[in-house]
Amino acid sequence: MDKKVLITGVAGFLGSQLAKDLLAAGCVVVGVDNLSSGKITNIKGLPEDRFIFKEMDACSRKLLTDPDFLNVQEIYHLASAASPKYYQASPFDTINVNTIGTKNMLELAKRNQAKIVYTSTSEAYGDPEVHPQPETYRGNVNTWGPRACYDEAKRLGEVLCYLYFTEYQTKVKVARIFNTYSAGLANDDGRVISNFVTQALKGEDITVYGAGTQTRSFCYVTDTLNGLKLLMEKDEANGEIINIGNPVEFPILEVAHLVKGLANSTSSITFHSLPVDDPKVRRPDIEKAKRILGWEPIVSLEEGLKLTVIEYRNKLGIL
Repeated sequence: MDKKVLITGVAGFLGSQLAKDLLAAGCVVVGVDNLSSGKITNIKGLPEDRFIFKEMDACSRKLLTDPDFLNVQEIYHLASAASPKYYQASPFDTINVNTIGTKNMLELAKRNQAKIVYTSTSEAYGDPEVHPQPETYRGNVNTWGPRACYDEAKRLGEVLCYLYFTEYQTKVKVARIFNTYSAGLANDDGRVISNFVTQALKGEDITVYGAGTQTRSFCYVTDTLNGLKLLMEKDEANGEIINIGNPVEFPILEVAHLVKGLANSTSSITFHSLPVDDPKVRRPDIEKAKRILGWEPIVSLEEGLKLTVIEYRNKLGIL
């Protein structure tokens, strides 16, 4: 019998790519999305004999009684806006999907004795005072600001995972994801790579916040998905939080120049005020991922950006 896998947020950037990977591997995939930030075009053309799409909210209690979710063996809980542009526009929905939605998925995993991966975030570390960030670092997060709806909801989602693991021995694993990108990221997503590539190709100003000295680590989508699939596969990861990200760190201004060069762009780079609570540094310690999963990223930023620029150029119809 084919393995049955549930993906929440299936019409999103990561969810749709993951669905394609799992279908190619012979799985039956049940996808859930309320299409608040996901796009139905991301999942068009998937094989109807093995892909079941449910336009539902992960917070709905109907998930626990719907027959399509019976006998699900693996659950990837990806549902949640991840771009500040979107999660700040719907802060209560962001809190709900990462708390009520996470509890629903954990309850389903418990009932089905299924394995579950919860996608948390590097934002759980806030504006870190420890660098690079190991999973043992507890973070420096502001509860009283515009990013808190996402950062703190993800952290509470992790607490729920801990409780289901310790109270019910649910096979739950937590991925703290660091800045994933590729051409599959919508060009209006509002995150740094999509902004820079779109602006460079259109000849618009490339907008850098602050002086551009703040750093980020960028992980190409295929590397992130390989990490998530290994996390699901490895029983040694049960009850663990594991960083999934690229440990090579770049100042944002350097990324802007790199994108401008790869796009052969005439854009100017302009500087703007830093958003509230914008982290100054971000780099994962991935020793735990190497040890438990045997995982590390293989796609360099330049290589990933080249692919992204080519595909965005086609998507935008720019020769």
